[in-house]
Amino acid sequence: MNTQLNRPPYVDRTERGTTLVEVMVAAVLVAVFFASIFELNAMCLRFIDASKESLAALQSVQDRSEILRNLSFSDLTNTAVVQNLMATAANPAPFSQKAIEVVKISKYPTPNGVTQFTRSSNGTVVNDSVATDLGTQLVKVDVAVSWTMTLGGRARTEQTSSIVSNGTKK
Repeated sequence: MNTQLNRPPYVDRTERGTTLVEVMVAAVLVAVFFASIFELNAMCLRFIDASKESLAALQSVQDRSEILRNLSFSDLTNTAVVQNLMATAANPAPFSQKAIEVVKISKYPTPNGVTQFTRSSNGTVVNDSVATDLGTQLVKVDVAVSWTMTLGGRARTEQTSSIVSNGTKK
C-alpha cells in the first residue's frame, strides 16, 4: 500500500511547486499592476496641480477685483492711480507673480471707449487704451487673469466683472 505519506520523494515531482514560466508571468502581472498604480498616482498629482493653478487664478482675480472696488470712484477712474496700483501683483502668491492680468474699465451701461491695463508676467504695466469718457456715476470693471497650464500647456483664463457706483461708502 503506497499512500501519499510513504510515497518516495521522486514520485510526482511535476505536481509540486511552480514552474519558472508561471513565476515569470506572475512577476510581469505584479509589475504591470504597480506601474499602472504609479502612473495613476502621477496623473492625479498633475490634475491636482492644475486645480491649484485654477484656484490660484480665481483667487488672484477676486483679490484684484476687491482692490479696485475698494478704491474711491475718482481714483478708480484715474488712469495713473490704477496703473500704479497694478504695478504690484494682486496677491503675494507665486502664481500671481507669473500670470498675465488685464483690467478693463468702461462707462456703464453704454461704454464710451475702454481704459485697459495689462500687467505682464515680468511685472510691467501697460496702458493699452484710454476711454474718452468714463462718466460720473457707474463704471464696469472687468478683471481677467491668463496663464499657460502646466498640465497640457493649454492657455487658460479666469475673469470677473463688477459694476461700481459713485456713492458714499458706509
